[in-house]
Amino acid sequence: MSPASDIILGLDVGTTAAKASLFSLDGDVRLTVSREYPLLNPQPGWHIQDPDAIARGVLEAMREAVARIDAGRVIGISISTAMHGLIGLDASLRPVTELLTWADSRAWAQAEILNEHSTGPRLHYTSGTPTHPMSPLVKLRWFRDTHPDLLAGTAHWIGLKDWILVVLTGQVATELSTASGSGMLDMEARTWNPEAIELTGIRPDQLPPIRNTTDILPLAPATAATLGLPAGLPVVLGAGDGPLGNLGTGAMEPGKAGLSIGTSGAVRMVVRTPAVVSGLFCYALTSDVWVAGGAVSNGGMVQRWLTETYAPGADDAEACRRGAMIPPGSDGLLMIPYLVAERASLWDSEIRGAFLHVRQAHTPDHFLRAGVEGVAYQLWTILRRLRMINRVEEVRATGGVFRSQLWRDVVAGVLNRPLIVTGAAEGSGLGAAILGAQALGVVDTLQDGYDLLRGDSSETRIVVSDAAREVYETMHYEVPRILQRYGRLGADFR
Repeated sequence: MSPASDIILGLDVGTTAAKASLFSLDGDVRLTVSREYPLLNPQPGWHIQDPDAIARGVLEAMREAVARIDAGRVIGISISTAMHGLIGLDASLRPVTELLTWADSRAWAQAEILNEHSTGPRLHYTSGTPTHPMSPLVKLRWFRDTHPDLLAGTAHWIGLKDWILVVLTGQVATELSTASGSGMLDMEARTWNPEAIELTGIRPDQLPPIRNTTDILPLAPATAATLGLPAGLPVVLGAGDGPLGNLGTGAMEPGKAGLSIGTSGAVRMVVRTPAVVSGLFCYALTSDVWVAGGAVSNGGMVQRWLTETYAPGADDAEACRRGAMIPPGSDGLLMIPYLVAERASLWDSEIRGAFLHVRQAHTPDHFLRAGVEGVAYQLWTILRRLRMINRVEEVRATGGVFRSQLWRDVVAGVLNRPLIVTGAAEGSGLGAAILGAQALGVVDTLQDGYDLLRGDSSETRIVVSDAAREVYETMHYEVPRILQRYGRLGADFR
């Protein structure tokens, strides 16, 4: 078997699905198998998942993908996962809590207390993670305040990436990227921050060791047998889905921002040294490549809700076609798209969603388009802050919503930048495979890995009409004032 026929498995474990993607070095294999699992909402503000359900989804997706090819061609596995999750494990590495996802906002009171003083901002600038209920640090504060015995008695507090590593390798470890999204990292020292540990009330030994994103662990024998792969196969620790999304879309140069929209959404830009801007995050891809930007909690989930609410019986594609018949600006209708606690750039865990400026003439199709525009405006607030780091000349986008022309046109128009929709639907999974290629010694640089594995993925450049640009540029001035007024109004009802 020639090296050109070797295959890297890029595993992307997201909020609602695990995707196992195979990439051959010669381009003859490029396939993805997906398995879904539920995101549960047992109480207002709680957004949790069953760690075992995620593990089953991961293993099933990987097993089916491997079954479609000669398993002997697979030279390694590399992992991407959603960030900011928190799971407690006992000494036998079994979960003692659910996975508290990034969307879980139960710890809003703990976040507010930290942010009332200098502690919250200081933790943000030290770790790169805003002090917000999504942060594992703040989640641990919630356990400290509500379940102190559980906090102290749990052997390991880990993230989603770390749980997948336990499932695949049987070992407890984390890597720099996941650690940078925990709120507990000292970015400069690349170690756990003693102040953060003290604030959570845990012991240092309850946290996993921080390793490089390119480090390798062996695939455990029992898991290997389940997957049909050889025991000891290299498992590259990988990174968070956000930084890997930039890598997978080719947004790795100054002036190029990466945009991804799945259940949530994010706009990010690569920086060579950690750079923290108010309202934005800064997470690691490798020890010398960092990604600054912001994530919105309300991305593709807004489209799903819009379809279910305003186009019952239709699918998302049909709902988008209907919304596209409405002119830009939705005839004045505006959606404040906060269906769950919002993150960048407001970082307001209690703000609620709303439709504003409703008139009798507005139809369900107006609401469909206004929802898409609302998400795009929220992404624009992030892009505006990124300009404090570097000018954004181009936005490279990935995500299932961009199959819709409505999403393409609206996002390009609102962001008012050239929008390049990449054909690499695998997104973070491709980024994981590229990082894996470097870790396995297949390529010398990440750019070489991108050139090798991206294949013949198509790219589409979206051109915005002058009429649409004029409408959206007017809203650039109006939306911040509307959000400010709405935020003050909402505070009166909390």
